[in-house]
Amino acid sequence: MRIGVNVPNFGPGTDPGVLRDWGRTVEGLGYDLLMVSDHVALTADVAEQYPAPFYEPFTTLSWLAGVTERIRLGTTVLVLPYRHPLLTARMAANLNALSGGRLVLGVGVGWARQEFAALGVPFERRGALTDEYLDALREAWADPGYRTAQIPLWIGGNSPAAMRRAVRRGEPWHPLRFAPEWFRSATGTLKALADEAGQPVPPLVPRIVLRLTSQPVTGERLAGEGTIEQIVADIEELRVLGAETVVLDPFSGDPAETLRPQAAWQALATVRAHLEG
Repeated sequence: MRIGVNVPNFGPGTDPGVLRDWGRTVEGLGYDLLMVSDHVALTADVAEQYPAPFYEPFTTLSWLAGVTERIRLGTTVLVLPYRHPLLTARMAANLNALSGGRLVLGVGVGWARQEFAALGVPFERRGALTDEYLDALREAWADPGYRTAQIPLWIGGNSPAAMRRAVRRGEPWHPLRFAPEWFRSATGTLKALADEAGQPVPPLVPRIVLRLTSQPVTGERLAGEGTIEQIVADIEELRVLGAETVVLDPFSGDPAETLRPQAAWQALATVRAHLEG
């Protein structure tokens, strides 16, 4: 099973040097995948959670491709309706070629209604546009003019619609930040949807939080939250349930964390040491 890291590409502590340090640290620790998130217009609903500066994912990953050598690079998740699909296809193909075939494109429908309005994209059509644009990406990448292999696509989202989209397209399903019991139930739902459609169950590539504590977290908790023993057990359960890749997300919601990335790096080092042990 491959382990990735979601790197904050936003917030008051983020700048090109910090992003470079994130890339080299995550790669140096032996992680398999480095991912960033996506927003274009920092409307009020976005800025409340992810304040400026917010580094656009394609340009950010291009920068990180140049300061890393091995680690795969990706999005968790690119809001597919925000950009014309041929622009997305071209940028992704170029980034994949320039990075030596290291790109993974996780995509989703988006949630920020004000951002959709600012971009002139109909919020109510975001699901239909995502399906349409996914078809356009695959068609474009099949054109020899793009000179790229078919880039891995992950279907992000926790909703039944996202599950059905992954089943219908045969792409890996990428759920985000959830409780362990929810994921156990969701894998059953995913299998039922696949059986109903007469399709194989899509690969599982979940993203979980990473919040390391000194004492066990009891009661309700998210996967990846708790002592190192709890976190390692969560990752092992995901492996047993069929996860091919697990992405760790060390951002817990406070933008001030971006001023102190060393705490996240230490947590990632601790997890890596225990997984290798």
